[in-house]
Amino acid sequence: MLQQLESVKSKWGGKSQVIDRWLMDRQALLVSFCELAGINKRSECLPDPDEIDNFCSALLDYLSVGHFEVFDMLVENDNEGLALRDKLYPRLTKTTDAALAFNDTFAQAVTPEQAAEFDSALAKLGETLEERFALEDELIAHVHTKKRDPEVTL
Repeated sequence: MLQQLESVKSKWGGKSQVIDRWLMDRQALLVSFCELAGINKRSECLPDPDEIDNFCSALLDYLSVGHFEVFDMLVENDNEGLALRDKLYPRLTKTTDAALAFNDTFAQAVTPEQAAEFDSALAKLGETLEERFALEDELIAHVHTKKRDPEVTL
């Protein structure tokens, strides 16, 4: 996912403050995800509850910005963009629902029963985020294909 993000940033970075900021937020979320997943760690224990809570907060913030600020702004005054958003929105909503379910399960306190499922739930969330980022990238590609540059800043 980080390599895909670098590809997106190199392709579209610097063309829009809104998209640059959104991609920076995505990068921070991915770094937090990797830390939570224990990538590059040798420990097999559950992450600290504060780490899980911080990740869940960052996840909800990222999702909110997309749904309530960026998606509509990327396609405003653009009939093709609105049609693309309408086509992608049900799939984006599914990824949001999956991320919210992860948050609801793990953000507060992780019970011993939940701890046993944490790694598999996090892996599934990683797949969901990968799908979501690909959908978001379609919206970003549309903006640049149409040579529109959103002026709104986040």
